[in-house]
Amino acid sequence: MRANVASYDVVAPETLAEALTLLADEPGVWTPMAGGTDLMVLFEAGKLPTGRYLSIHGLPELRGITVDDDAVTIGALTTYSEIRDHAVINADLPMLAQAARETGALAIQNRGTLGGNIANASPAADSPPALVAYGAELTLVSAAGTRTVPYRGFHTGYKQMDLRPGELIHSIRVPRRPASEGWVHFYRKVGTRAYQAISKVCFAACARLSDGGVAEVRVGFGSVAPTVLIASALEAALTGARLDDAGLEAAVAAAARHEVAAIDDIRSTARYRTQVSENLAVAFLHALRAGG
Repeated sequence: MRANVASYDVVAPETLAEALTLLADEPGVWTPMAGGTDLMVLFEAGKLPTGRYLSIHGLPELRGITVDDDAVTIGALTTYSEIRDHAVINADLPMLAQAARETGALAIQNRGTLGGNIANASPAADSPPALVAYGAELTLVSAAGTRTVPYRGFHTGYKQMDLRPGELIHSIRVPRRPASEGWVHFYRKVGTRAYQAISKVCFAACARLSDGGVAEVRVGFGSVAPTVLIASALEAALTGARLDDAGLEAAVAAAARHEVAAIDDIRSTARYRTQVSENLAVAFLHALRAGG
């Protein structure tokens, strides 16, 4: 049953300063709303909690993509479509472009935002594993000031984040990983369909190869834990490894198998998710061998 519109109070400030002042003056009262793609699903189903919502979708200070020599900085309200179509992101951060391309339908990509995807804190979201693998940093703003935090560890539990009262995500800084410097990128979303389906398992990994070995590696999983999973055991198994090591495939498979904390739910089973996670980790190793 659809919710009653009159039960909600929505305001749309014209500037970021106005939004931050409102959040500071009435702590805990306002729920920020970016693209609203997830909230509107709850609204249509009659499950969106009544209350006061702060629409930040029109704030220009939180939009745009800036490129420098070392990184790409993405405003929190930048849409999936803008990320999907950006030339430098496709070239140097292809997993992020692919995640944007596989998130929902075109209407969702045109409205949904990267910052909103992060703040929604779903462990099944498509972009967080890529952000983990790329070592992204978040800039957070409030009326009290600005701080920067690593994305790895930003999600502290199911639907929980290192986001203080009155703070908004301002931007996401992602270090560039060009193939010319030896970086190999590997992203896979496993679901009922390639598009318009929530993932059963999502896997993102990138590694820098040097002299037949793995110099650096970062791996993120989605849909296999209460938060986006930092695959530290898998990273440890690969870091410094020689790609021609005969025992490496078994070590990689074991690390992935023991690391995930999958559950049974309406979309899949823990057993399936664990096996797919193991398979994807081995497929990543094969991609590294092919890239090396």
